[in-house]
Amino acid sequence: YLFTLPAAVFQPLSGLWLAELVGYRPDEPWLLSSYVLYAITGACWIPVVWLQTQMRNLAGSAVRDGRPLPALYHRYMRIWFILGWPAFLSVIAIFFLMVARPA
Repeated sequence: YLFTLPAAVFQPLSGLWLAELVGYRPDEPWLLSSYVLYAITGACWIPVVWLQTQMRNLAGSAVRDGRPLPALYHRYMRIWFILGWPAFLSVIAIFFLMVARPA
């Protein structure tokens, strides 16, 4: 939380500032697309953070009790994996949009 949350807030604010500084309008199509993709990334990231915390707790309990990981851990892991794909692909698309700035 200490590093990721401030970066998640600062990144779009600094991006908007830099785009304005260079002279791009905030409603450029490539910027609008990047806003949507950033929202998708955030919508995936929020539940992923919760899932990671739950999985950490489940793993800790399994170690303390000397038992294998419970089925719930594996269910959370599948959901975590599934949510990772749209977030990852959105970040790759954002990177492309920031570099290429297609018309």
